[in-house]
Amino acid sequence: MKTTLHALATVASLPLTLADWQYKSRTDLAPPRLNITIPASSEVEKGYLFVAPFAGIHDTVSEQHGPRQAGPYIFRDNGDLVWSGYGIYSIWSTNFQAACWKGKDVLFSFEGDHNAGYGHGHGHTTFMDQHYETIRELRAGNHKLTDKHEFHLHNEETGLIQIYQPVPRDLTPWGASPEQQWIVNAMIQELDIETGKLLFEWSSLDHVDPDEAVLPINPGQAGSGYNSSDAWDYFHINSVDKDDSGNYLVSARDACAVHKINGTSGEIIWRLNGKKSDFEMGPNSKFCFQHHARFYEQYDDIETISLYDNSAHGTENGGGNEVHTAPTSSGKILKLNTTSWQAELVQGFYPPDDLLSKSQGSTQILPNKNVLVNWGSEGAMTEYLPDGTPIFHAYMDSGALGLGVENYRGFRYNWTGLPHEVPAITSLENGQGTSIYVSWNGDTETKLWRFYEQTDAFGSRAFLGEVERTSFETALHVKGMKVDGAVAEAIDASGRLLTVSGVAAVEPEVLPRVAVQIVSDEPCAEAETSRWWKYGLLKVQRGKYSLDV
Repeated sequence: MKTTLHALATVASLPLTLADWQYKSRTDLAPPRLNITIPASSEVEKGYLFVAPFAGIHDTVSEQHGPRQAGPYIFRDNGDLVWSGYGIYSIWSTNFQAACWKGKDVLFSFEGDHNAGYGHGHGHTTFMDQHYETIRELRAGNHKLTDKHEFHLHNEETGLIQIYQPVPRDLTPWGASPEQQWIVNAMIQELDIETGKLLFEWSSLDHVDPDEAVLPINPGQAGSGYNSSDAWDYFHINSVDKDDSGNYLVSARDACAVHKINGTSGEIIWRLNGKKSDFEMGPNSKFCFQHHARFYEQYDDIETISLYDNSAHGTENGGGNEVHTAPTSSGKILKLNTTSWQAELVQGFYPPDDLLSKSQGSTQILPNKNVLVNWGSEGAMTEYLPDGTPIFHAYMDSGALGLGVENYRGFRYNWTGLPHEVPAITSLENGQGTSIYVSWNGDTETKLWRFYEQTDAFGSRAFLGEVERTSFETALHVKGMKVDGAVAEAIDASGRLLTVSGVAAVEPEVLPRVAVQIVSDEPCAEAETSRWWKYGLLKVQRGKYSLDV
């Protein structure tokens, strides 16, 4: 049945209510609600989803799109929240991942500013341990600023980053006017994570001529060159990888090429695709405006890589012109023969909904050979079998908030979270009794919650019941009884006590009221509406939403 909702849309009406009322124990959290269009099959790889969605459309007084709390998140396949990093990773966060550093599991994410019109961001990489405590902040070396596009942990010891360094040059040989003097010298660095020591640095202008740019300086789709903030981004590095031989793999989005770089001399070993490809590109192996190139396999004269092929170029905020080179974006695995110099497509991974992302994106080959593709500016992710069959697909938010949601990269990892903070608990009294709600942000180990009422000032407790933990928040409903002083214990799979919550004094339960009139297509259906809007507390604007229910 399809129902039409005629709503009075305000700064805090229908779009925002989609984010509210998710957790009684954590009313401060309003995470995205994944819109899952292909539920995960039994063949998906084990592990959690790691994403950091944000709004690609700016809010106005009458419209809000994208997640209400942009930040790093860990989700289960069914959309259930595991961890909200909102307010923990602060400022603007992206490229959120799990990895192993010095033998221990860690989280890391970029933190810094974000220029959606230019596609850059400057800041640092922040590491957290399994307790969600900050253990390290890593910045670029040699008086440079880390950009948002890349941090890749190599061999559990070093970090690979990229840098956008604006420099003045004479750009008239490439069609610029004398006033257009700024170009981006795209750089990569390898850093020792423990000490921050700079181990290697490579600069595009030392090795790659601006003739290789796919987007010329005019009309300015990759920067106009009139000032350092709008320098011509002729190369645009967005990923760096390193192989066991010490050589680097660099994705140059605005050259539509991937370069293998000698890890000692910095010389280019080969170019793949672009204007000066060393390889003959086989059927469907070409790509453009790509992201996230990674080494996959290397043996004899064969090198296999994965990448995300945008086949489109545009700004994250929708400004300016767009360039398309294929009907859809795709994830790709490519096999390169360095004797015959042939490149062939091993497998392509194409979007269920014909998505074409003008920016961002990633392709992750999982341990079981499945492939997880994140669709960047389209705000979706898909897991595939090795043959390209989709077995999971989700958008990063739902309803009106799903419009404009974007996610730079998306990953799947195994993860064990053991928060240092105590669980959150609340006790809410209603006409039927008391409902107790408990949650523990980031916890992956609790299998059972045991509930008690504290009966005196000395901490004596009366057992109320226990509930299997199946979601972020667990509830116990105690009929006909006021529970003033609720406590919960977290129990793991072996029966071990993990932690104890604080004591929650009872409060009256407040239920949501939404200013929405429901008009059904079905005859004789009753309509409900609340009256809060009559009091003139908020400026309102009439809107209309359609939902399938």
